Amino acid sequence: MAALSVRKIALAFLFLVALMVTNAVADFYRDAEITWGDGRGKILDSGKTLTLSLDRYSGSGFQSRSEFLFGRFDVQLKLVPGNSAGTVTTFFLSSQGANHDEIDFEFLGNSSGQPYTVHTNVFAQGKGNKEQQFRLWFDPTTNFHKYSIVWNPQRIIFLVDEFPIRVFKNHQAIGIPFPNSQAMRVYSSLWNADDWATQGGRVKTDWNLAPFVASYRNLNINACTPGQCGPDSFKTGAWQTQELDAPGRNRLRWVQKNFMIYNYCTDMKRFPQGIPVECQMPRF
Repeated sequence: MAALSVRKIALAFLFLVALMVTNAVADFYRDAEITWGDGRGKILDSGKTLTLSLDRYSGSGFQSRSEFLFGRFDVQLKLVPGNSAGTVTTFFLSSQGANHDEIDFEFLGNSSGQPYTVHTNVFAQGKGNKEQQFRLWFDPTTNFHKYSIVWNPQRIIFLVDEFPIRVFKNHQAIGIPFPNSQAMRVYSSLWNADDWATQGGRVKTDWNLAPFVASYRNLNINACTPGQCGPDSFKTGAWQTQELDAPGRNRLRWVQKNFMIYNYCTDMKRFPQGIPVECQMPRF
């Protein structure tokens, strides 16, 4: 019994150390790698900042070096300023393969003076079509702002500057797929999508303004790598059990009342046979 207790204590200590390492001070050299763009992505400030650029020939992107199965993922992001029409900047989690899982933040550019659209989506076992879109209550191009994904076995929470904008709950019990078995990496990219991104593709990218640049800093990953977190890990802890308290629910209501511009759950033209089952369940 004593040996077993010592082993449990040792395993718990190793688990805490692993989490501390995963949650260390942000360093893009250590935590990420630029995967495409032929030099258009750059790591600066001794690893504290990463920039992605887009011109008429290519965009650019990076990914985390490790894969994760549940966690909290934060980044500070300053979006393309001015006329960003046609551009899409992203911060998302994804696995690989046809039946992949994915949790998306996409920022759709717009003409000068017009607001960005924040596009969110959740894929499970290759199936998405769960879009919600928002405006922001600030200019996301003048300063860095924090965007976060909390992913635990119960729910996914999207946050902007710690304000929850969306909660997607695990409804596997009623047959709705939920991403909980495939490890995912963090990905970010800046690319051209002027066939659909801005006003349905009516406004095209003005290449005379290129290069377009988005800046990332303070990538903070507090997460489990595959096999690291057992069932007991999700009984206590911050992101492991995170849900919205009463102030959080009020903030979510405020955001969705004032800044949500599309919700698949209310799109009766898209779902004339009736809204998806998960949309009929409580939000929280």
